Amino acid sequence: MQGKVLSEPNATPPVYAGSDVCKEWLDVYVHPAGKSFRVANDSGGLRRLKRLLGELAVRRVVMKATSKYHRAAQRSLHEAGLAVAVVNPLRARLFAEACGQLAKTDRIDARLLALMGVALEPAETVPASLAMEALQEIVGVRGAASAERTALINRLATLQSPFLRAELKRRLRMIERHLVRLETETARLISADPALARRHAILVSIPGIGPITATALLVGLAEMGTLNAKQAAMLTGLAPVAHDSGPRQGRRAIKGGRKAVRNVLYMAALSASRYNKDLAAFAARLRNAGKAAKVILVAVMRKLVVMANALIAQDRFWSPIAP
Repeated sequence: MQGKVLSEPNATPPVYAGSDVCKEWLDVYVHPAGKSFRVANDSGGLRRLKRLLGELAVRRVVMKATSKYHRAAQRSLHEAGLAVAVVNPLRARLFAEACGQLAKTDRIDARLLALMGVALEPAETVPASLAMEALQEIVGVRGAASAERTALINRLATLQSPFLRAELKRRLRMIERHLVRLETETARLISADPALARRHAILVSIPGIGPITATALLVGLAEMGTLNAKQAAMLTGLAPVAHDSGPRQGRRAIKGGRKAVRNVLYMAALSASRYNKDLAAFAARLRNAGKAAKVILVAVMRKLVVMANALIAQDRFWSPIAP
């Protein structure tokens, strides 16, 4: 018989747990046992959680990504030998609505995460290294500081009051010094970790990708090197998505993906279109074919992320002539 293999009639069904995480506690639901409980989101609560999950022979734990609050639980369960799948909160909410569940509480969310594990079997998410977590925090803070600097510059251009202009200039100087310190610490963290340093060096070897873009790719697309070209494009939201229905063939457009990575690739693509010989020729061919400027830029962005993923996978630096 082809297709899905039927389970044995007396086989024990796999046990899944869903965990809704917040700062203070974790709500947990175990399926098909139907048991639910709450533990504190601290070392004592995690010890109790591991004991309870072990007694119930849980196969996989599904939890939502909740800023930094899920990290300790994910790492602790992973170290205890439990597979943990961290899913996008939007994906979890859409699954709940597809199940007809409109109400939202921590307990309901935990139950639906367990059912999501049964239905979709999301892949295990291996915790990031401590060095990567530290780097992620710094990149997040740098992004916020950079956005604040841009907002202050824009506001400064509209002000007439000498007092307010002096105040904003003082704040701008403080933010500039703050950004320099963040970049220094970022470079220190990367150089202290041989694996991160190697990946970063490979990325900056690509014409058009500078140190800041390389760091953003390291943090925002940590899966680089394990993906194929289509997966790399989809994760960054740079793959055209089909929009067909019956005989109608809709216009393909990019959709979804990781916005932070796509933003840094946008600036990198502007540079690569001029200074990367191969990508400049690629952009010229598209331009001569009558493609719109934004379509060309997105295509260059996609080329860049596919190239970066391939070089990381092959553990080699960029060169004008591929080996």
